[in-house]
Amino acid sequence: MATFRDLIAGNELIVAPVALNPIMARLAAAAGFKALYLSGGSLGWLKCVTEANLSLSELIEVALDMRAACPLPVVLDVGGGFGDPVHLHRTVALSEAAGIAALELEDQLLPRRVEHHAGIDHLVPTELMVDKIKEALAARTGGDLVIIARTNARRMSTLDEALRRAEAFKKAGADMLFVHTRNADEIRTVGERLPPPLMTFAPVDGFAGFPYSPADLAKLGYRLATSAGTAFAAMVKAVRQSYQCLAQGKVDPFLGPGGADQEMKAAQEACELPRLLQIERRTMKGR
Repeated sequence: MATFRDLIAGNELIVAPVALNPIMARLAAAAGFKALYLSGGSLGWLKCVTEANLSLSELIEVALDMRAACPLPVVLDVGGGFGDPVHLHRTVALSEAAGIAALELEDQLLPRRVEHHAGIDHLVPTELMVDKIKEALAARTGGDLVIIARTNARRMSTLDEALRRAEAFKKAGADMLFVHTRNADEIRTVGERLPPPLMTFAPVDGFAGFPYSPADLAKLGYRLATSAGTAFAAMVKAVRQSYQCLAQGKVDPFLGPGGADQEMKAAQEACELPRLLQIERRTMKGR
C-alpha cells in the first residue's frame, strides 16, 4: 500500500472521510477511500465535550484502535499541537509511535476555546506558529510523517492575512498547507497563490453540486480533501431516528423490516467474524 506521502506526491486529490473508530475506518476502506481523517471536532462531539477538552492521549488511543483494524493512513487533527514548540516533540513522538501518517497543526491559541465552534478563533502570532512547525519537523525520527500547517485566520481577518501566514508556514518547512476558506472562490484563490500540496475540506454535501470537481481541485494544487463531520452527522441522525422509533413502537423507516438483522450481519462481516471464528475453531478444537 502506498504511503500517505506517496499519495500526495501524485497529481490526484485524495478524499479522506472522517473516521472516529475502527468500524468506521473499515467501512471507509470498503468504500474505496485511500486515507482517513480523525477529526478533533467530530471526536469532541462524539465525547460530548467539544474539541477544546480533548487530550492528546485520547486522540492517540482512537488512532491506535483504527490503525490496528485498518491499514489506511490516518491524518490526525491535533489542533494547536497540545502545547508550545517544546511540547510538539511529545505530540510527534506519540503520533509516530501510533503510526500516524500526517498531523494537521493549527495556529490556535492554547488552551483551545469552545467558541471556536461559534466561529470565533483565537490565533497565536505567526512567529510562534513558525517555531511550532520547525520543532514538529525537528522532532520527526523518520521522513514519513507529513506536517500539515493550517491557518484559520480567514475566519477573523482577510484572506490576504491568511495567505501571508501560510507563506510563512511554507518557508518554515511545512509539508502541506491548509488555509481555511469561506467559499469556492477563495479555494481557487488559495490554489492560485500557494504551491502544492494543499489541503481543504470536502464539501459537506459532496462534490455533486460543488463548483469544483476533485479533478478541478487537483489542478489547483489540492492533494487532500477531508470530510470533517458528514459521516458523523449521518450517524447521529440514524441513531436518533432509531431511538425515536423504538420508543414509539415503530419500525425504523431507514432500516425497514428486517433491516437491523441485515445490517448487524454486515457489521459482523466488517469486523471479520468469519476469520476470527476460523482461527478459534482451528486452535481450540478439542479443548
